[in-house]
Amino acid sequence: MGLAAGMTLADARSLLPELTVADADPGADGKALAALTDWCGRYSPWCATDGEDGIRLDITGCAHLFGGEAPMLSDMIRRLWDFGIAARGAVADTPAAAWGWARFRPKSATPILGEGETAPLLRLPVAALRLEAASLDTLQVLGLNSIATVVDLPRGPLTQRLGETVLARLDRMFGRAAEPISPRAIAEPWASRLIFPEPIGRREDIDAAAERLTAHLCRAMSLKGQGARRLALNFYRVDGAVQHIAIGTSRPTNTPTHILRLFAERLDQVEPGFGIEAIVLEATEAEPLAAMQGALTAAGEIDATDLAGLIDRLQNRLGPGRVVQLVPVESHVPERAEVREKAKAPSPSQPSAGPLPLPPCGRGASTLPRPWNGRGRGPRSGRVRGPSILKSARPISLLPIPEPIEAIAPVPDDPPLTFRWRRIQHRVAFADGPERIEPEWWRHQDTAKARDYYRVEDLAGRRFWLYREGPYGAPEPPRWFLHGFFP
Repeated sequence: MGLAAGMTLADARSLLPELTVADADPGADGKALAALTDWCGRYSPWCATDGEDGIRLDITGCAHLFGGEAPMLSDMIRRLWDFGIAARGAVADTPAAAWGWARFRPKSATPILGEGETAPLLRLPVAALRLEAASLDTLQVLGLNSIATVVDLPRGPLTQRLGETVLARLDRMFGRAAEPISPRAIAEPWASRLIFPEPIGRREDIDAAAERLTAHLCRAMSLKGQGARRLALNFYRVDGAVQHIAIGTSRPTNTPTHILRLFAERLDQVEPGFGIEAIVLEATEAEPLAAMQGALTAAGEIDATDLAGLIDRLQNRLGPGRVVQLVPVESHVPERAEVREKAKAPSPSQPSAGPLPLPPCGRGASTLPRPWNGRGRGPRSGRVRGPSILKSARPISLLPIPEPIEAIAPVPDDPPLTFRWRRIQHRVAFADGPERIEPEWWRHQDTAKARDYYRVEDLAGRRFWLYREGPYGAPEPPRWFLHGFFP
């Protein structure tokens, strides 16, 4: 209709009065192009945006899945037109040649350039080299209007006059220089693809497709001794939308039933819309699969396989960051002796590490409690409970931060007679300790003081882990803290 990019609105409306006008939104255009590039993943795993209005695909090894290059390109253009997007496409040996042939080829020319076919490119205008406006103006002033008039010019004078850009574009177009495509998503080596002759939308069909894809992918991975750690199901809808569902596992696996069980909890999120025309299953993270021997598990213990399945189900239901485990750290300070890490099942070749050895106990420490009445080593009258307290040197439950308490205790190393915690008074019936824990000198904490820990039980049978920070007789009086609880 005579309209062209760069034309003023008044001139455009003089040619087409009913022209519809809308404000430009480059941000939304970029997001829409990115979404369309993801949708093109149904044709090739190697897709990238190309400028503000183009998409590049490396279709090496993919065209035969669609009946050849011409049917593949025809199907792509037809679907884009169905989305309301006017598009032109081309297939050539290099990305630069495909870019120029898609935009500047004659209307009567075929969009497919054969392998090694370069003669049609010579008839294209120099604008097909994708040059800047200043370089194009200079070439036109020199009377160089087609690629054929530029390709045979001496390279030295051409470089001096126009710089290296023109020669670089020529080399990329004719395959003398590489032009790699940086895809939006890295193509995964482990993938299984399923394209349907008719769009599907029922949950039963989606489940059947997921089962088929999972079986195919697991069979391929098992032949190479690989297991998946993270997987993604990509659903390509007929309206151009792409939905992604991702799951993770605590250890490599290629068991279809386990993977399907994890996906089953997420498939309810799939919205088929007007139908799903393709599904791709990818193992985005894979590791070598370790050998397992679950049959020798002792009765009553949890098999590593069962533990891995339980962790996977919890992580996919609650979120990967919400299922953690405590891992021992080489530190004798209680609050630094363990850290939280993402839960994972122990590897068969690397059994789970047990608890670190406890530090040496201080003077007066023992493995069994002793009843104490504050005046001697005899039992407290009427409150003898026997040696039932504290079979372990560390409590099961620790406070995140030791809380200060008010304690009354003889000096220098006796446990407290009574202590007040959160406004509640506790009278001590049994006690054991002290256990001396010195500060870690390599942390250069000049203000840190030694701790004397005591294990005590009050008259109500509640069991606590207390410590005194600092000795009696120092310039600063010692302070008492509650750090943990025994069952």
